Amino acid sequence: MAKTKQNLLHNKAFGHFVAVAFYVTFGYLLFTAASNMNYIWKWTSVPQYFAYEKTETITAPLDGVIQVRGSALVIQGRDDSKEVTIDSGYSLSVKEGDSVYENDTLAKKTSMQMGPLLEGLIVTLEISGLAAILAFSIGTLLAFMRISNYQFLKDIATVYIAVIRGTPLLVQIFIFYFIIATIFELERFLAGAISLGLFFGAYIAEVLRGAIQSIDKGQYEAAKSLGMNYTQTMIYIIMPQALKRALPTLVGEMIALVKDSSLVSVISITDLTKVGREIVANTFSPFETWLIIAAVYFAITFLLSVLGHKIEMKMKKQGGM
Repeated sequence: MAKTKQNLLHNKAFGHFVAVAFYVTFGYLLFTAASNMNYIWKWTSVPQYFAYEKTETITAPLDGVIQVRGSALVIQGRDDSKEVTIDSGYSLSVKEGDSVYENDTLAKKTSMQMGPLLEGLIVTLEISGLAAILAFSIGTLLAFMRISNYQFLKDIATVYIAVIRGTPLLVQIFIFYFIIATIFELERFLAGAISLGLFFGAYIAEVLRGAIQSIDKGQYEAAKSLGMNYTQTMIYIIMPQALKRALPTLVGEMIALVKDSSLVSVISITDLTKVGREIVANTFSPFETWLIIAAVYFAITFLLSVLGHKIEMKMKKQGGM
């Protein structure tokens, strides 16, 4: 038994080694191929788009001599004098008695500012978060309509899911933005979020429907014998089990939602993808820019995967108890 376990560990370690060797070899071949392209890599041109140092200055309004008056500077000109207030945070670039000319720097302040990439990341997270809430709400409603005893509710949900799943997301975004959003005068951010929510709501509906219908019928009968009505049975008995079964697929849908949120850039929403295109246009560094954009998307989806796995483990422990 111990020998079998030891062999399994050796095989696992060897498998890890082969996988690492494969990716190292693949990376080396990719690097070699990129080197033969005669492409000049400019990695230093991209980080400034995450954050940059901004310098604000206060300039002299006229020629004259500096006189320091507490938190203000008095510039004594030949025919006139003016007082310039120096706000807190600024450091003086002149001292008492200095001669200055108009537009010379009197004081300056430097601060770190959020770059376009971080601003685009925030927009991506905001639109993905709002779309996820809408998608889960719509999906839950459609799932209950699909299992409803009322035929007209089933038909409405079935047609909606068939149409949404049968047409490309990009086409739906265009239709919603240029037609529906125009009619109701919705701003483009909201239009993009609703488009994503409507699209992924159809997929989540089928995931939840399948999970709910996979619960054994005996669970309903047991709840009924305890005096629970339909709503109580769904809230306390069926949905916790269904969500537990559907969680891995739901996490996968959320990951797909974050990635597909890049399509809203086609309606001029300044998310990560649109910022990436603007950076490429300014720096002519397509490889560096898109590799970094891809890494940012991967970081978001990886965190979602880890979070989903932790929630799944926690639900399994609670179920075991």
